[in-house]
Amino acid sequence: MDTHVQASDAARALLASLRQRHGEILVYQSHGCCEGSMPMCFAPGEMALNSEDMILGHIDGTPFWASQAQFDYLRTMRITLDLEPGNAGTFSLEDGSGQHFVVRLQLVDGTPFEPYCDMRDLRGTGSPA
Repeated sequence: MDTHVQASDAARALLASLRQRHGEILVYQSHGCCEGSMPMCFAPGEMALNSEDMILGHIDGTPFWASQAQFDYLRTMRITLDLEPGNAGTFSLEDGSGQHFVVRLQLVDGTPFEPYCDMRDLRGTGSPA
């Protein structure tokens, strides 16, 4: 697990269950519109990633994506993916499970971290994850 992107045991267990059910998945830190700023889980291809999106880290092999704007804000934060009870009514794969993903942020020592990669690095590979 990455230093800046972590997950609670409950979130890791739900990610594992979602991987079993859906195969490869990704988490995207939403930043507005319908879902507010909730982390959302998708199968590849269910969300169109663009050149401004980048991987902040991985949780048990699942990439955690965010936009450049979110990355600029989150780069000095420790991100912990967690769960809260209740369905959030989102497009995320866990919707209907009775729980939903949330992030908990903690300021780290002020040393920014670099993304693992961004979509510009992945052009021509055919796969965003």
